[in-house]
Amino acid sequence: MSSRRALGLVAVAAVLLVPGVARADGDPASDYLVVQDVFFPFDVKVPAAEAGRFSQLVADATKRGFRVKVALIAGPGDLGSVTALWRKPQQYAEFLGQELYYVYRGPLLIAMPNGYGISQRGKPLAAARALLDREPLPGRDLAGAATSAVRKLAAARGIDVPVPAAASGSGENRDRLVIAGIAAAVAALAAAVAVLRRRRRPRTYP
Repeated sequence: MSSRRALGLVAVAAVLLVPGVARADGDPASDYLVVQDVFFPFDVKVPAAEAGRFSQLVADATKRGFRVKVALIAGPGDLGSVTALWRKPQQYAEFLGQELYYVYRGPLLIAMPNGYGISQRGKPLAAARALLDREPLPGRDLAGAATSAVRKLAAARGIDVPVPAAASGSGENRDRLVIAGIAAAVAALAAAVAVLRRRRRPRTYP
């Protein structure tokens, strides 16, 4: 099978899975982040290569001693039934931290177009929030903005996290990287669907 055809098949699988996850629960990120360290938006698709680089950055941060989970929220649709928290990144960070309390107790970073939120175990982190308040607003480039935010949060703890190099090489190599990125996303979404089916429960928000 050619890499182009494989890419097409994987992309179709991703398209079919994403809406199911988005509809399956009141707050998609709270279930997705049970099995992954990054939640990418449904409303705005992040290019596979860019998503792969950001996921690698977060993984590298963990390896270097700074564990963090990140939710990129591009629009109200990424919040499921808690759309009242749209454009309220700090409030959503605290809400999501409480949702993840029993499975993750480290720092949780939220990036919305109008700003950042950060919490740990559902509580605000004042020093980290002050650092993020000095950052430019993310706007539409959520992954790029979150890259800078993660690096600065890590640096505040004395940890340097280099930005992963962009993919280079032949078109075939780039296709393989894109396929791998989409395949990883599909696998994560499938895992999230399984989690959602086990964890249906009423949700509330502050």
